[in-house]
Amino acid sequence: MSNLSMNRRGFLAGSAAAGTLAATSSLLSISSARAADATIRMQLGWLASNGILGEVVAMKKGFYKDAGITLDIVPGGPNVDGVAGVAAGQSTLGQISSSPSVMLARSAGMPVKAIAAGYQKHPFAYFSRKGKPIASPKDMIGKTIATQPTAFILLRALLAKNGIAEDQVKMVNMGSDMNQLITGQADAVTGWLTNTSALKVLGDDRVDLMLWDGGLQLYANVYYTTDAQLSKHSDELTRFLGATARGWGYARDHQEEAVSLLVEAYPNLDKANELEAIGPLMKFAFNDVTAKSGWGAMNADNWKAQLGAYADLGQFKGSVPTVDDVMSLAILDATADIRKQVG
Repeated sequence: MSNLSMNRRGFLAGSAAAGTLAATSSLLSISSARAADATIRMQLGWLASNGILGEVVAMKKGFYKDAGITLDIVPGGPNVDGVAGVAAGQSTLGQISSSPSVMLARSAGMPVKAIAAGYQKHPFAYFSRKGKPIASPKDMIGKTIATQPTAFILLRALLAKNGIAEDQVKMVNMGSDMNQLITGQADAVTGWLTNTSALKVLGDDRVDLMLWDGGLQLYANVYYTTDAQLSKHSDELTRFLGATARGWGYARDHQEEAVSLLVEAYPNLDKANELEAIGPLMKFAFNDVTAKSGWGAMNADNWKAQLGAYADLGQFKGSVPTVDDVMSLAILDATADIRKQVG
């Protein structure tokens, strides 16, 4: 599995739901009453979750039908390399948990580019207790930080960004729950702030340090496609992204209905948990950036900083990609009006 290709409900969630998901639906396809002008196949980086809330709403409310699009959502999983599949032309585009996956794929020779960011700020965070708080990266010095194996690079990048030597922090593996923090084996554990069900066990005795606030500003729920798709099918991608923006805007304004539609499409999801999660989730999908630039916005400076951080840590196996290699603003520019309406 590539760096950060993890469950949008949190790095903490495991793959136990895979069997349920396979039994309920391996492919969600809601077709319009008329023949659509184009079919878009979207590959997920992980199992279906509330990260596709806006897409499900857009399907159910007919926004894709209005745009002449039929959307097929293809779930990923622990043994699915979604980025490679998109690069090979098996899907039109993909949605990946974290922006570095696109950068690393491009460095490895895959012709993929990000076209939009579903979450303006990455929800990844370090959770500690109030009695021994880790409220800033400097507070990690002399502490034990438990994180997922694929997220070690995030911790290393965070330390480097803040001038902290790696030998000043003890880094250990963690599992799929908060047990190491609860039992005192670690001073902090990691996960997504949108994973409200996993965070319940900590209650109010919790201090959050967001990766973003520590200086490592990654995007989450990133939409990406190939150079060929951008060149040959920009119109279909534009119609897709416009309808998707409408779906996310509707979900924000009708949260209970949106959750009902999500659980109807994916019965393996728990409605009560999703109702708790949607409030925190919307704070990452909509903020001051989207108010100005519209849902899905991203900018070149942010990508440049991400590329620099990963290059400094020697993460690129091939050449270091440029900003233009890893992202394109063309589809965002073409959908600016509709995205700003729901921003």
